[in-house]
Amino acid sequence: ISNCLPKPVSGKHPRHVAHSCLAAVSLGLIGFTCNHSHCLAQETQSDEQGAQVLTRGPVHEAFAGIITYNPEPGVVVTKAPPDAIEEIPPGERPEGNNITWIPGYWAWDDERNDFLWVSGTWRALPPDREWIAGYWAKANDGFQWTSGYWANASEQETTYLPPPPKSIEDGPSTKAPSSDHGWTPGSWIWRQERYAWSPGYWTQGRTNWTWMPAHYVWSPRGYIYVDGYWDYSVNRRGTLFAPVYFNSGLYARSDYHYSPSLVINLTILTEHLFLRPNYHHYYFGDYYTPSYHQHGFFAACNYQSNRHGYDPLFAHRRWEHRQDRHWEQNLVSEHLYRRDHENARPPRTWEAMRKLDANNSDRKKHHSIMASPLDQLSKRKDGPIRYQPVDKEDLQIQAKRGKDVQKSREHRRDLEIAGRDSAALKPGELARPTRVKHDRSPIVGKSAGQFKSDEAPPAALRSPKIEPLDQTNDEVSGRHSTRENNKNLREPSKPDADFSKGKTERELRRPDADFSKGKPERELRRPEAEPSKSKPERELRRPDAQPRALKIPSDPKPQRIERQPQPEPQRRIKEAPPQVREQPKPQRIEQNIQRPPEQPSKSRGDEGDNKPSKKNKERN
Repeated sequence: ISNCLPKPVSGKHPRHVAHSCLAAVSLGLIGFTCNHSHCLAQETQSDEQGAQVLTRGPVHEAFAGIITYNPEPGVVVTKAPPDAIEEIPPGERPEGNNITWIPGYWAWDDERNDFLWVSGTWRALPPDREWIAGYWAKANDGFQWTSGYWANASEQETTYLPPPPKSIEDGPSTKAPSSDHGWTPGSWIWRQERYAWSPGYWTQGRTNWTWMPAHYVWSPRGYIYVDGYWDYSVNRRGTLFAPVYFNSGLYARSDYHYSPSLVINLTILTEHLFLRPNYHHYYFGDYYTPSYHQHGFFAACNYQSNRHGYDPLFAHRRWEHRQDRHWEQNLVSEHLYRRDHENARPPRTWEAMRKLDANNSDRKKHHSIMASPLDQLSKRKDGPIRYQPVDKEDLQIQAKRGKDVQKSREHRRDLEIAGRDSAALKPGELARPTRVKHDRSPIVGKSAGQFKSDEAPPAALRSPKIEPLDQTNDEVSGRHSTRENNKNLREPSKPDADFSKGKTERELRRPDADFSKGKPERELRRPEAEPSKSKPERELRRPDAQPRALKIPSDPKPQRIERQPQPEPQRRIKEAPPQVREQPKPQRIEQNIQRPPEQPSKSRGDEGDNKPSKKNKERN
């Protein structure tokens, strides 16, 4: 293995030995055999000679990428990234005809204040997707990272959009149809030169598939919309290798080559998974110390609850444990226990893990065995993943594809950096989308129609219908008002209506109610209502009827219409106590209440004496 540089043998320098190993790999002679102690010795020597294999760190973006509701620009560092290491694919890969080698890249480690190498991965390619690799580029105040993403393979152009508005996703507002359904968050959609909100919806889970909802990816030229797609569940995505920290004197040699050999246990990985939105990566391993939370690390069990984004891996795990109502609570308890007990956390390096007692019951209980050598896993026939040797021809194809990915990475960087400068807006100018034709990526998954019926992905999910927006004049830089568009936005709960003031807050906001005659708005809209009969208080609280269209007269002469709403009835209603039911005509109600008891009936001849006086008529 070329990343395990042995001591000088027969007077040869280590670089000559590494070069000889590379020649053996090129000839396909990589099926070497060694016992476990010899392999461990090689790993120990690699640590001594400037290559430290880690059992924690960032997860390869092509293996699993995070989704944030409000994507931010990539991290900026002052140190220039090194040239990419020439990485040789391992000699064994998972079985299957949809497995492809995706090379690694440099990632920034702020603890070391240096770069570490994210090893390449054997990846089962998601159907109908192509991998667009991320890159480092020169920025104003240093070097900035731009993340990779799985693009729709059928699209020949990349559309760079203005910044989308802040997400208004707030979780489900309705009950799930069944326990088999999970919530898919909503997102902004660019339609007709503006953004429209596509609300979230319930989706039925699948055993071997994970739904990746629509989201945005930041780039220097603009935001890229990635539509939703089906991806494999984590245990079916391939093989993830451990990251490595290299000494600069090692990888700077022109004849240095590296081939990963330490495989991360995917089952254990999900138990120690973290998300770091500002670095756009998943992280695995020991990040339990509270100080990591202050640096932007979020445990998978509380990432979604804090409204930072959507974690499809956690959502799928929760769906798998949907019959266990205590699963999520137990997961939080385990996280808190590891946070408070250092001995329950997994080791941080391969060297430290080798010193552990694999038969220790505590280590098994806390899932501390994060990784195993590839040569051991490939010999197992009962493992979750079966491996097969890589023949000479396939190895050459995979190695060439790795170089093509590097060229595609550089092409994307040059395209987006050049567009960033040309897309600079002038004062007062609105941002507009730009479409650029891109070259086909060397990493392209098969179409869904090429799979067998039992291997094909489910049908793509369709989001709810997007309602048209009412365009306003407050659009700035491609943004717009969404006050009438978003019906999924939750407002803070309001207190019950105060009927001591006569009207609910909702009624006060409606200009179409006519209170000039002292009638509630609901009675004005219902001609069959009898104004002489009082309405129950709960009925006055119901604003479910559709408001009348407010008709504005075109003739300015009848000024009485503008002066028609009078404040007197409103003030009288506000001053009424809650117990008194309001009547449509307060004066008549007052007269009826004050009417004296009826006198004994009189004869017809006496009726004239009881006629109301002229003064009473005027008052009535």
